[in-house]
Amino acid sequence: MKKYLAEFIGTCVLVVFGCGSAVAANTLVQATGVNVPLAFSTLLIAFAFGLSIVAMAYSIGNISGCHINPAVSFAMWISKKLDTKDFVSYVIAQCLGAIVGAALLVFMFGSNASLGTNGYGALSALHTEMGQAFVVEIVLTFTFVLAILGVTSKIENSAVSGLVIGLTLTLIHILGIPFTGTSVNPARSLGPALFAGGDALSQVWLFSSTCRCSYCCSCLEIYCQSGHRISIYPIAFLK
Repeated sequence: MKKYLAEFIGTCVLVVFGCGSAVAANTLVQATGVNVPLAFSTLLIAFAFGLSIVAMAYSIGNISGCHINPAVSFAMWISKKLDTKDFVSYVIAQCLGAIVGAALLVFMFGSNASLGTNGYGALSALHTEMGQAFVVEIVLTFTFVLAILGVTSKIENSAVSGLVIGLTLTLIHILGIPFTGTSVNPARSLGPALFAGGDALSQVWLFSSTCRCSYCCSCLEIYCQSGHRISIYPIAFLK
């Protein structure tokens, strides 16, 4: 039960601080009337997500492995590093954590108008089309998983791997935010979308698609077949 609670807390923290930074940036812009460059707010939000991962990797990683992402848990299940019971429980805990995190944002900011949701078309800063959004998310997720696999392939990297993974998440957010808001995490997309409703909810299927998860799993399997010893998150080495 402790590891499920850890996944719940970790995903909640990711949504509160990651998505919350997006809400805070938008709120400040509206309150002050100051036109803040998109590049500045993109960096702010990107680092909020990246630092959230770093914080959670080194705090709950020794309990659950710090997946806090159904795509990661799915990959672990496919690679037989997570049994079916734990996989289902992890995903439920992650989704509930994201929902509670989004609920906290609604309470804190007093509105569900902007919760750091993902989207394309009118919801995208670049008005990205659906097909483009799907490809962008594939590329971003591939890069994220590849970095995880690479940095955790050697036990010597365990001391810095949480930092590397967090910075990689920051990197992909810098590119992805103008296109889709950057998901690479079905739970992170689902929680805010449930409260925002409208187009954000109707488009959440793209970011929760198992196609992207399956793609990541394929990358994982190929890497495993090469004979490397891996762990999805660095703290697993400390168990």
